[in-house]
Amino acid sequence: MAGPRHILVINGPNLNLLGTRESRFYGKDTLKAINTRLAKRAREKRVRLETYQSNSEAELVGRIQQAREEGVGFIIINPAAYTHTSVAMRDALAAVGIPFVEVHLSNVFARESFRRESYFTDIAVGIVSGLGARGYELALEFALQYPGKK
Repeated sequence: MAGPRHILVINGPNLNLLGTRESRFYGKDTLKAINTRLAKRAREKRVRLETYQSNSEAELVGRIQQAREEGVGFIIINPAAYTHTSVAMRDALAAVGIPFVEVHLSNVFARESFRRESYFTDIAVGIVSGLGARGYELALEFALQYPGKK
């Protein structure tokens, strides 16, 4: 079977508030609901899926570094506000060498100009932006087929 056997989904700051904040941009799904759908799909494919959310840049960097030690084969990441500010997270992703897809619920290119700049896109294998919670599911489907460690 192609694809990674261990996938990590990382969510940055304020994504714990999904379902209650700015639904015009972020939809009505909670992070728990999104994670539940992703976990169900991963179980169907017999893939280990872990989810992680933090509002702390240092904790997110630590989790990215830990992923390599755990043999994570693919990362799905929504860096949220850190998309536009975190050299530390970018450096961690580059250092661990784990392929990743960058996910954004809103269409960052149709919003404020500062949101159009990402510290991650050029090192990501792909980006999903503007498709709401469905973007996570599409990123997972891509990850499940991504050639990697068996």
